[in-house]
Amino acid sequence: MKDQFLEHLLSIIKSKKDENPKVSYTAMLQQEDIIETLKKIEEEAFEVIEAAKLKNKNDIIHEIADLWFHCLVLLAKKDITVAEITAELQKRQGVSGIEEKLNRVKK
Repeated sequence: MKDQFLEHLLSIIKSKKDENPKVSYTAMLQQEDIIETLKKIEEEAFEVIEAAKLKNKNDIIHEIADLWFHCLVLLAKKDITVAEITAELQKRQGVSGIEEKLNRVKK
């Protein structure tokens, strides 16, 4: 299964890498240090949690969209495709989360 929209969005994010960061937020994200990207993902994840606590569906959707976008920025920086993430999820399908965690290789 290929998510064409997410793949397309990832390609747009990648294409912004060399654009002017003063006129493109995505270019700015692409050009900043990876630590800043990770901080943004952390911030967005916290906002998802807060929205979920308030149980407002529209806020949850908005915050998850922000989180996914910033995760796509990370994928672009690390040259990871949406297909690779999808393949990992497919590999886990039908496997208990408990079993999957026990089978992970310790790093």
